Amino acid sequence: MADLCAPNLKRQTLYLQTRFVAPFLFFVAKRECCGPPVLLSGWFMISFTRFIRILSSRRWLAIILQAAVWAFIFSLPFLLRTSHDGESPRKEPGRPDQWQFVLQYAANCASWIALFYLNGWLLIPRLLNRRQYGRYAFWLLTLVLFLFAFNSVVFKMIMPSVPYRIGMSLVFFLFPSIFFIAVSTAISFFLEKLRTDRLSKERENENLKTELLFLRSQVSPHFLFNVLNNMVALARKGSDQLEPSLIKLSSLLRYMLYEAAEEKVPLNKELEYLQSYIDLQMQRFRKALQVNYTVGNIDDHYLLEPMLLIPFVENAFKHSATGVPGASVDISLRAEKSMLHLEVRNQFSPQSGEKDKSSGIGLQNVRRRLSLLYPDEHALLITDDKGWFTVSLTIKLH
Repeated sequence: MADLCAPNLKRQTLYLQTRFVAPFLFFVAKRECCGPPVLLSGWFMISFTRFIRILSSRRWLAIILQAAVWAFIFSLPFLLRTSHDGESPRKEPGRPDQWQFVLQYAANCASWIALFYLNGWLLIPRLLNRRQYGRYAFWLLTLVLFLFAFNSVVFKMIMPSVPYRIGMSLVFFLFPSIFFIAVSTAISFFLEKLRTDRLSKERENENLKTELLFLRSQVSPHFLFNVLNNMVALARKGSDQLEPSLIKLSSLLRYMLYEAAEEKVPLNKELEYLQSYIDLQMQRFRKALQVNYTVGNIDDHYLLEPMLLIPFVENAFKHSATGVPGASVDISLRAEKSMLHLEVRNQFSPQSGEKDKSSGIGLQNVRRRLSLLYPDEHALLITDDKGWFTVSLTIKLH
């Protein structure tokens, strides 16, 4: 928490220094007439804090970094120039002064910088990335010729006494231009690849979230239909079981509508939902199905993806052999040492697999959710042996 608050605290401190502390020192120096040193220190404080505030911006930092790179590149001819100690340069008749060469070189550098950014940030995104190769080649050639003409005009203005050789000037301008075009193209492609990968990753995450929400929000309409029919029958009989059944159904729907919208829920909330669901199913099947629900040691500080366990329990009730005497559904659950263990067993008959095929989200969808939410942190084993369907699930909790 302290690490998260540190940038905001630094930003607020810098803001207070810029807005209040420095102007106050300047005001005091001016009002108290403490002399030029104090006045100068107040002005320096204001300028320094404002400069630091500008540097703290990412945009300005990028601009300063690029300016430093350009300055280093174009200063290499001067840094690598051999010095002649003890010799004073002689000015030959008709030879331009040193400052004229520097101005001409500065004009060339400005042209190459313009070519670099116009190619990388204008022509490539607008034309080359849209596969308009002909228009890109035309405008790039036009840009190079325009900048070359600009440098020729600057050359004649700065050094009118020097004869202009177009061939030598074209070679001197063209080879660095090709280099900067290649570099700007490579950087533009690299940045475009990063942007495409980032958008693809965001789109993939958004699709995964949508898929998870869709899988989580599917409810068995057949189950709700049977529960409502059962409550209608209880209402006609005037049974005392109607009110607690409505309360359980209300809590079940409230959990699905509100609690399940969260990314994670406490494990005990998920268990309360399971209990309400099982109670309603027991009321629905009554003596036609025996339900054994066992909850072992549960540490209540664990979190779990909502609606993750209910498909296995729903599947057990949906495919249970209700027509077979003594049919049962066995559910056992425990959570300890950061591991959740769920085992669901139910007897089934071949006829039970034909009913209610469209309800629930299915075991395939549950596998998909587990692979998305708990990759390499879960184990799911499903067996079908001698009329018993068994699901064993182990999840590492956090």
